[in-house]
Amino acid sequence: MCSSERNIAGRLQEGTSSADPSDLILELRTRRPPALDGRAGCETWSVDFSPDGSWFAWSMGHGIVWVVAWPLDAEESQEDESDREDKSFSCDQAVWGLAFGPRPHKTSTCQNQKYVPSKPTTLLLASLEDGVIKLWNVLTGQPLFDLKGHEGIVRDLVFPPNGKLTLVSSSRDKTLRIWDLTKKGKCVQVLSGHKDWVSSCCISPDCSMIASVGRFDRMVCLWSLRSYTFIRNLTGGAHKTFYLLTSCDFSPDGALLATAAYSGSTWWIDLWDPYTAEKLATLVDYCNLYGQNQISAIQFSPDGLHLAIVTEDRALRIWEPGQKGWLMQTEEDQSSNGLCCNFHPQGGVVATGTRDGNVRFWRTPRVVPSLRHLCRSVLRHSVSTHQIEPLPIPRRILEYLTYRTFPDRLETCCSSSSSSSSADEWES
Repeated sequence: MCSSERNIAGRLQEGTSSADPSDLILELRTRRPPALDGRAGCETWSVDFSPDGSWFAWSMGHGIVWVVAWPLDAEESQEDESDREDKSFSCDQAVWGLAFGPRPHKTSTCQNQKYVPSKPTTLLLASLEDGVIKLWNVLTGQPLFDLKGHEGIVRDLVFPPNGKLTLVSSSRDKTLRIWDLTKKGKCVQVLSGHKDWVSSCCISPDCSMIASVGRFDRMVCLWSLRSYTFIRNLTGGAHKTFYLLTSCDFSPDGALLATAAYSGSTWWIDLWDPYTAEKLATLVDYCNLYGQNQISAIQFSPDGLHLAIVTEDRALRIWEPGQKGWLMQTEEDQSSNGLCCNFHPQGGVVATGTRDGNVRFWRTPRVVPSLRHLCRSVLRHSVSTHQIEPLPIPRRILEYLTYRTFPDRLETCCSSSSSSSSADEWES
């Protein structure tokens, strides 16, 4: 596959949605021999937009990462045309995680073993089957260096929102690692405490906390990004029924932490207050088909109003936290299971990766945030729950600022009344 090819097969494939034919904006299809279709290794395990929204990358299966300029149909920008060409990176093994790095500012400092770009660039990282994390310069297409240390598949890569070249990675080797990219990937700290695979991790918007979920140990751990110490475990085996944790994400203001889990024919999303460890709400969905109910990924929209949910029976669902039912959901598609999702930094579009190696771009519901939501978002970004609770303000305002206006438990409109016995069993 040639990295200079501009015409990726099926690049602009118009599609349909169960709610509105215009929900699916376009689809990127991979070009591979028919003999490889449907075989293991085709999966798109990760997709990501660059922080400025000008690039999109996805792992298209069989060890290939594609990077395309965004938007796909835009005219060439003021940058060098060669810099805006589609690029592919061959990794020779399965790619499990992708992340664009922050865009460093131009600087003349370059000493000893420090990695400091001589001019603004765009970094892309990919985690591989053997635990190695590879780093490239997207504009030049050149590899920079590798990060080595993990002893298992690295499932998630995240950078803090403050623009620092500090990487957090979570792995099936039961650990998280903190890397300093300015020192050519020196491992600053290893966070140990999970008893099994670490499925996902995320960083709070104020860069004070890391959250991680263990797939089989049922642990939701909070870590200090400032002191690299363990803070607390949010679940602690609260449910007796065996279940698996798959994904987590902080809301843009940092006041909510969403975690996703599934068991049998049920999946649910818990909303937590990361400061008090209080569970604020639970969304439960009962599925008709056993084994087709796993949540693959969740992510808050940039404005914090919506939560994107990718499950193995549908490409995408959009939920407004605290509300019953879906703002949007795509048609059931067992042959093209959803595996990952990512919002564009400016919102309005969410990308989903599928098991067949393709990527779909969906138009998300457009809602004008209320003034009170904007005020809450600004306030909660810098003020913790512990700092808000002592304030001499009316109780109703206090409950709104701390997200305690949510119902304790919500069932989706798709959940049937006949599932009540299953719910009782799940809670027992």
